[in-house]
Amino acid sequence: MTKFKLEYIWLDGYKPVPNLRGKTQIKEYDAFPTLEQLPLWGFDGSSTEQAEGRSSDCVLKPVALYPDPARTNGVLVMCEVMMPDGKTPHASNSRATILDDADTWFGFEQEYFFYKDGRPLGFPEQGYPAPQGPYYTGVGYKNVGNIARQIVEEHLDLCLAAGINHEGINAEVAKGQWEFQVFGKGSKKAADEIWMARYLLTRLCEKYCIDIEWHCKPLGDTDWNGSGMHCNFSTKFMREVGGKAYFEALMAQFEKNLDDHIAVYGPDNHLRLTGKHETAPWNKFSYGVADRGASIRVPHSFVNNGYRGYLEDRRPNSQGDPYQIASQVLKTISEVPTEGYATAAA
Repeated sequence: MTKFKLEYIWLDGYKPVPNLRGKTQIKEYDAFPTLEQLPLWGFDGSSTEQAEGRSSDCVLKPVALYPDPARTNGVLVMCEVMMPDGKTPHASNSRATILDDADTWFGFEQEYFFYKDGRPLGFPEQGYPAPQGPYYTGVGYKNVGNIARQIVEEHLDLCLAAGINHEGINAEVAKGQWEFQVFGKGSKKAADEIWMARYLLTRLCEKYCIDIEWHCKPLGDTDWNGSGMHCNFSTKFMREVGGKAYFEALMAQFEKNLDDHIAVYGPDNHLRLTGKHETAPWNKFSYGVADRGASIRVPHSFVNNGYRGYLEDRRPNSQGDPYQIASQVLKTISEVPTEGYATAAA
């Protein structure tokens, strides 16, 4: 028997953006445990904005697990928060009721800032560094400093060792800003892995005395870029049938549901989606081929392949809850009937 360190991880009840929480218990198993072997576990919800002190019990229900490469015999356990009966989802549990479809694939591009001493990593104590331009995919000390790349490389290795489908990293447009990408099949799987990658990055930065700033526009009304979490999506129908007529019907439905999407695409998005800095205004919908200033960017590959493949919704922001984002995208797609398009696409 081996003693395993089970790190139960969940989202608290803070609004408008939940925080990641975690606590460890030790359990003995013959081998790396399965999800079915992991017990429910209680916690004090009054300390996480999920209960009152007079009735503070909440329950953690394991829903996904990963090896924890930073610990000997470690297990990362993604959990949903349940009521004391262990069966009823807590009101803050955004995962329990979302739409999910394993044939709908999602790729999230998570942007963020490294912060130290109250400012982006690499910013001077007063004022700003040189204007944006050389930092995006930049190389060299003057562009990326001497710590950031070390952290993102270590984070990449941690994610891969944990089995997270991490697909890439790059320095972003603003100094101190970076991005990683995660791909998953189905809303829950893709979102689980984004949250777990966020957890690993935040925990990793503890030893560097650096914080992660997830806010979508931390530098306010300036010419410095905000942070997004672009959502690439593709259904089985989009990949195998598609067609221009279906695409146009889908875009019409996205435009119709503009307010529903913006409502779950992350708080303070009006500060980021201004129509400047390669963004579409938050209250207008647009799409265009290779247009980084559109609400939805249509890849050349999509058009060249007979309007088949994937699309990129550029409106979700870096603070957004990927469970809600993926679910809303899937909801809008499901409202467009697919009957009658196969012949036209062929």
